[in-house]
Amino acid sequence: MIERDGDQPLLRAEGLSKWYGKQLGCRDVSFALYPGEVIAVVGESGSGKTTLLQLLSAQLAPSRGRVLYCMRDGATRDLASLSEAERRFLFRTDWGYVHQDPALGLRMAVSAGANVGERLMAIGWRHYGRIRETAGDWLARVEIDGARIDDAPYTYSGGMRQRLQIARNLVTRPRLVFMDEPTGGLDVSVQARLLDLLRGLVAELALAAVIVTHDLAVARLLSHRVIVMKDGEIVETGLTDQVLDDPHQPYTQLLVSSVLPP
Repeated sequence: MIERDGDQPLLRAEGLSKWYGKQLGCRDVSFALYPGEVIAVVGESGSGKTTLLQLLSAQLAPSRGRVLYCMRDGATRDLASLSEAERRFLFRTDWGYVHQDPALGLRMAVSAGANVGERLMAIGWRHYGRIRETAGDWLARVEIDGARIDDAPYTYSGGMRQRLQIARNLVTRPRLVFMDEPTGGLDVSVQARLLDLLRGLVAELALAAVIVTHDLAVARLLSHRVIVMKDGEIVETGLTDQVLDDPHQPYTQLLVSSVLPP
């Protein structure tokens, strides 16, 4: 558990609710995320976890409730009060967002190096040699051959694209990363390598992260705490090992028993 006495939450959800007309996305979700902490949001399809991730990352406006974020200057801001320019600035600096489909998080027609370099340019880097060198370093860190730096992502495999998307997001050393099913759709062997890579980078960079996944193995490997959602509401939350090894709620017990041997 990353929380310590006196710590200020990095991100805090208070009574978050979202309706799409009469359809519920999520209801009355409240929790705090602390610096360096990883929270996994788990549940079946339609449980509300993706809606929650979009609310937390200011891609959706809540119907009720609010999301508070601690800025680098220590001020806590309601995300709803930020201008569009301020939200874009957060995504260029403090935040990363890893999509399940890497094509949504990459520019597929430009080179791998340019994909990483663009994010550095967005925070003010201008020296081409330094940008290219840093992009090459990050490709190496995510296990992409430096000889592929000038190749476009559409020539990459699915696993390579996902690793490139991770490099693009982490090159600016954000404080918070949102991940939407980061291993979904990948072969099992590719998933295992990607999870090892993510676990190492999250620990090395002391990242805070919110990870949406239906895969409890991903939650166990990467997260400190788990939030279990059903029908748009939190049904159980706690330390990852405690929740997965000794679930209290019937729905969580069903989730765990469906993927773990008796």
